[in-house]
Amino acid sequence: MFPRPKYSIYMCQVKRPPNFPKPSCVRAGREDLLPYLQEQIMQKNLFQAVSVIPTGCLNRCQFGPVMIIEPGSYMYVDLTKEKIDEIIENHILNDEPIKEYLIPEEFWAEPLNPKDLLQG
Repeated sequence: MFPRPKYSIYMCQVKRPPNFPKPSCVRAGREDLLPYLQEQIMQKNLFQAVSVIPTGCLNRCQFGPVMIIEPGSYMYVDLTKEKIDEIIENHILNDEPIKEYLIPEEFWAEPLNPKDLLQG
């Protein structure tokens, strides 16, 4: 039986052309963060406990590169290889999110209930 992963990591892979109105998550000098994350998960033998999923836009472009770790909807911002290493060590291996790497709360408020958005 194949186990269900404990964590899912969603990493934005949007790369926009120069002078586009919104910035890219895949920024110059940081194009290799997704392969780096995948490599670290494999090297540490965590691939059965952690799913790494490339995504489209996560709508926090100004904070890129970004990724979300579920469960808990933890959005990590301004990613680097060093931050990824610390996130794996602290959040994934020790269940301790790194608050200083998370998006500021005013940009990541409580989730909306879809039913509240329905107009009667």
